[in-house]
Amino acid sequence: MLHSQTHLRTRPISAGYLRAFEAVARHLNFRAASEEMALTQSAVSRQIQSLEDEVGVPLFLRHTRAVELTSAGAQLLQAVTHSLPRIDAAVRQIRQSAGRKTVAVTTFASFASMWLIPRLEDFQRAHPDIDIRIDASDALLDLEVSDVDVALRYGPAGNMPPSATRLFGEQLTPVASPWLLKDATAVKKPADLAQFALIEAGDAHRTHLEWLTWRRWFDEQDLPRLQPKRWLYFNYAHQMVQAALTGQGVVLARLPMVAEHLASGDLVEPLPKARIGSPMTYWMVVVPRSIERPEIRAFRDWLVAQARATRQATGDVPDPDTADNID
Repeated sequence: MLHSQTHLRTRPISAGYLRAFEAVARHLNFRAASEEMALTQSAVSRQIQSLEDEVGVPLFLRHTRAVELTSAGAQLLQAVTHSLPRIDAAVRQIRQSAGRKTVAVTTFASFASMWLIPRLEDFQRAHPDIDIRIDASDALLDLEVSDVDVALRYGPAGNMPPSATRLFGEQLTPVASPWLLKDATAVKKPADLAQFALIEAGDAHRTHLEWLTWRRWFDEQDLPRLQPKRWLYFNYAHQMVQAALTGQGVVLARLPMVAEHLASGDLVEPLPKARIGSPMTYWMVVVPRSIERPEIRAFRDWLVAQARATRQATGDVPDPDTADNID
């Protein structure tokens, strides 16, 4: 009997049991769960009983007219709530892309808006038979369980897996619309920026983004007490650059993100000798299970070429400690 119980409680749990459990836990009512699942109430009850037998502990406390989760039930619900939607999303994606080549990319919102999306047309022209799906979110996905193929990430080398490929580093530099700086003598030295509105991330001083602040740039220029005409705050880097493009102020920009605007003349860099470094780097991580697919290799090679062009445009010289995987 002891061997039977041990074997019973270590085998995989039925997905059907978990769906019944999630429905009952959400409604805290067997009848409502059975109606949602188009099953009889007794069938749902049997599935929950079977699940409890598999787990080895009660998951619900049964009362006369209602049920409530036990602590074990609450623990299992937390896992199920995250897992089942991911499974459903993966199945939907498989059904939609059956017979099609697809590359799923995850990255943070500002990088998608400012660097990746403006370049994607070039890849699509070269590979019209490959679909691209971009998940642009500042929340990091777990690559072990998500359905993405390529992650484009931002951080120090120590936070990246050994397989990560360095795309480019970054410097920070003041940029503005040429219309705002139409007077050629407007900005000759760092202190001249005091006559303009300065654009900054509203939460930079309260988060881990302190290196992106104007205050750090002022300190680097030996101007710790400089105050601008006014401040203009935004939540995202692409909003800050958009405000600069429309002449609303000067932004301390991440150079790789504005290289195209500088090349086109939509933005100008009035103090190129006043660039400051950043501890952060942009990386590509290809999920191992995807690397052998031809479409993933094509997208990876395209990203490497695009990154090379960005490094050339910004004069990026990689730190030797991060250069092992550079193309």
